[in-house]
Amino acid sequence: MNRKILTLAVLLVAAPTMTSAASVYKWTDENGVTHFGDRQPTGQQSESVSIRTGKPSASNRQSPQEQVKALQEQEAEQAERQEESAVEEARRKQREANCETARSNLSILQRNSRIRVEEDGEQRYLSEEEIAEQRTKFEEIAEENCGAPSEA
Repeated sequence: MNRKILTLAVLLVAAPTMTSAASVYKWTDENGVTHFGDRQPTGQQSESVSIRTGKPSASNRQSPQEQVKALQEQEAEQAERQEESAVEEARRKQREANCETARSNLSILQRNSRIRVEEDGEQRYLSEEEIAEQRTKFEEIAEENCGAPSEA
């Protein structure tokens, strides 16, 4: 009884291996075209080819359309990232320019006691209140764009 069960178990284990070990033959016809088949051709010389079998995983198998779509999505994401980095670069450069201008204006306001401006074609000097107002404005701009305002 034990011998029958053991023999049956061995046959059950060996059966899938025997069925998957099918022969594949390779030959070249008179036109030089190489062919592959599961039967040996009659009247032609052929060679047996060993093949590896395996189960393809469903997650890795994509149709060509799916592969193209995935590639297009990947390219679109990459273009979007490049565009975002270009926008960030432009913002950084604008902040640097704003910072430099604000620091320069603060330096002028702190050095000169009288500031002359032109309005409606006429020149006039800023009052102390207007200078203080401009100083506050440029300090805010400097703080937004370059951290703490520059001390001159």
